[in-house]
Amino acid sequence: MKTILNVKVDKEEKEKAKQIALQMGVPLSTIINAHLREFIRTREFSVKLDPVLKPKVEKELLRMSQEYHKNPKSAYSFNSAAEAIKFLREK
Repeated sequence: MKTILNVKVDKEEKEKAKQIALQMGVPLSTIINAHLREFIRTREFSVKLDPVLKPKVEKELLRMSQEYHKNPKSAYSFNSAAEAIKFLREK
């Protein structure tokens, strides 16, 4: 069963959030419901000033960095973005 939750928010923030949700192709209520479910599941909330990588991505970047430092000559390097794009298109 659905219910209505009345929350006072800054009008400008609501509109910005609504526009971002629209760009993502979901209603703002879907975003809010997802956050409520996460809050219920974890029983915590956090406020972050800087973006934080997901642990899986951070682990992979660390692995790649260590691999590079072990043998830098084995890594791909490019002198320009066009060169990198050409390489990717040939793969």
